[in-house]
Formats: sequence, C-alpha cells, structure tokens
Amino acid sequence: MKSLFLFLISLFSSLTLFAKDTVLVVDIKRGIDPVSDRQTSLALSHAREINADYVIINMDTYGGGVLEADSIRTRILEFEKPIYVFINKNAGSAGSLISIACDSIYMAPGSSFGASTVVNQSGEVVPEKYQSFMRSKMRATAEANNRDPKIAEGMVGLYLGTDSATVIAFTPKEAIDNGYCEGQVESVEDILEKNGITDYTIVRYEPDGTEKVVSFFLNPVVKSILLLAIMGGLYFEMQTPGVGFPLILAMIALTLYFIPDYLHGMLANWEILLFFVGLALLALEIFVIPGFGVAGISGITLIFASLLLSMVRNDVFDFEFVAGEELLRAFGVVSVGVLGSSLLIIFGGMGLVQSRAFKRLTVQQTIEQNASHIRKPKGEQSFVGMEGEAYTVLRPGGKIMLGERIFDASTRGEYVQKGTKVKVIEDQGVELKVRAIS
Repeated sequence: MKSLFLFLISLFSSLTLFAKDTVLVVDIKRGIDPVSDRQTSLALSHAREINADYVIINMDTYGGGVLEADSIRTRILEFEKPIYVFINKNAGSAGSLISIACDSIYMAPGSSFGASTVVNQSGEVVPEKYQSFMRSKMRATAEANNRDPKIAEGMVGLYLGTDSATVIAFTPKEAIDNGYCEGQVESVEDILEKNGITDYTIVRYEPDGTEKVVSFFLNPVVKSILLLAIMGGLYFEMQTPGVGFPLILAMIALTLYFIPDYLHGMLANWEILLFFVGLALLALEIFVIPGFGVAGISGITLIFASLLLSMVRNDVFDFEFVAGEELLRAFGVVSVGVLGSSLLIIFGGMGLVQSRAFKRLTVQQTIEQNASHIRKPKGEQSFVGMEGEAYTVLRPGGKIMLGERIFDASTRGEYVQKGTKVKVIEDQGVELKVRAIS
C-alpha cells in the first residue's frame, strides 16, 4: 500500500512537471469605451476561471475614454498573473496608459506607442484639469512597473495655456532604448519564445453571444428605436387601459434600454429610480390630478434626465471627466427618441387605436380580463343619441355604462373623467363613439 501511494505521488508530480502553460490572448482592437472596459473585465475573470498562467493583450487602438482606460489599468495592475501587451500597430492615448500597466510591453515592426494627450472627438485639446489627471495616472502606473515616470508624463505633454507642446510617441526602437518596450516581435508566439515559454496552450478570448447582444443594444440608433417603443407603448396603454400588450412592449424596451448600460457600469441604481419616480409623477398627473401642471412637468423632466444620464458615466451629476461631446451625443439620442415617439403618437397614434386589427385585439383581451363586460351584440338597434356615464376614464378609450350595461367606447380624442355624463354620437358595432355632455 505504501509503495502504491508513493507511485501515485510520483505520477502526479510527473504530470504536473510536464503540464502545459495556459496563455489567454485578449484583443483590444477598438476604441477604449464601456464595451472594451466590460470585455476586458470578463476576459480577466475568464483567465482566473481557466487558471491561465499568462495573459497577452493584443492591442491596436487609437485611444478612447479616460475613465474606461483607468478602470482597465487598475484591473491589470491588480491581476495576480503576468500580463504582457503586444502593440500590434497602435497604442495611442488611452491605449498607452493600459500598455504601461502591463508587466511587459512588446511592439510589432512599424507600430507606435504614446501621444496620450486628452482630446475631444474633434481632436482639440481639452482643458488642463483633464491633462493633469491623465499625467498623474501615467506617472503612477509607470512607477508601479519600475518605468521612468517622467517619460510617461511626457506622453501626455505639458499644456500650460497653449494649444501645443512636445508630446512623446515612440517607435519600437525608441521604446526599447528608453525602457518602455521589452522587444520587437512579429507575433504572440514570439513573445512566449522571448520569455522562455515553450510548452503552452493558447486560448483566445471571445465574447459570448450574450455579450454581443448587449453590445448591440448600446448602439445609439438602437437606443433611439427603444425609446420609440417605450414612449409609444406607454401612450397606447393609457389610450386603451387593460389591453396590456403596449405596456409589455414598453417594459421590454425599457429593460433592453437600461440593462446594457447597467452591465457596462454606466448606470447607477438611483438613475433607474429616477425614471420610475418620474413615471409615477406622470401617472399621478394623468389619473389623479386634473389638468396638467407641476407633477406632469416634473415627471417628464425626471424621465428625460434618467434616460440621458444612463448613457454617460457620471458621479451623481458630477460630469468633470465626461467630455462635452459625449453629453451632446447622449442628449441627441434621447431627444431623437422622444421627438420620434411624439411624432408617432401625434400622426399615427389615433389611426392605430382606431384600426380594425387593434380594436379586435383590445376587445378580445378586455373580454378575457373582465368577464362582466357586456358588448353590443351584432344586429342590435343603434344606441346613437342614448345618454349614460363614463364607467372608466376615457383616454380616449375606455368603458361607458348605458342603463345597467357596460360597453366599449371612445371619444374623438378628448379626455373624459370617470362618472362624467356622456352621449353616444356614433355606433361602430363593437364600440361606441361618445362625447361628454356639458
């Protein structure tokens, strides 16, 4: 038994000795934004799951958001295993900060590295406070990996009230000479060879289908369409209470609007709460308070603010490191969505509510939800001229009571409170047209 035990230990040791190293390769070949931030986070989590021995970032980027770059930088510095970066063409601006955070830097022939000045989308230098923040991050990151902090700071440049300065950007040879590159290589395999890693398995990280779907719903055009569905769904539900499917459509669109931003760290819980508080105020104005006043305006303002803030990374209304162009883009997306839904409601809303297919659907669903609801049988005499009262609020659709019977009815667009005296002005078979009796 003892000899068998020793044999098993020897066998296990042999297998461990000859086990291959696992190398996870992660691509950063896009702008540094919330999507690349989240994908990098997921990639490093995957590296832990598979117990990767090394991680290599295959980089080709011109830069992007400072906050997202800082988030990726911090994650790399805290990672337990060695992380190498392969600058495969470009590591500009925010890409330089991420590269310096890695344990070793390798560059492909003809690649460039540096020029980390913070600029807006027009290429103009942003105010000094942004440059100062970036310089501090570059210095601290260089110090953490025993690189010259002055060179890292020089990649940002000194902009003291001017539009120009000397900004450091390295070729492979210059980076090697200044201690900012461990070598020029042609491929990931060359990096492993330079580090004496000969027996290995390369695993290339790819976002799964869910992540690709999430990224799709971050597209500004898609977000505008979702806003159309949210606003339109809420409006049609108010016009035909009890139908259900417009509200379901709005809730699905709202989920698809918020969840991707929440997963990418751009949406806080208070911003979601802001939306529902605004919705509650709007509902209060419509269903409880007559007319349209402070509650309605406040509700619309909160809803708009929530949709806008969900698209930009802010610290409770602190936009210090949010570029003006980013705010403008978010404002444009929300405005287009709200304007589009308003036009849809104005020009297409009444037509859809009065369409035959919509009426069939609303009748069927209302029957299922309220068995006590009585409909006018086909062939029964016309009810035009009869008077009754609004059994529910008419917005403009709802129910009226004629005698002791309840019927589907709608106005020509006006809002009628529950209990208001009404008169039938048109008989459409399954639904009656009414007006309030003044």
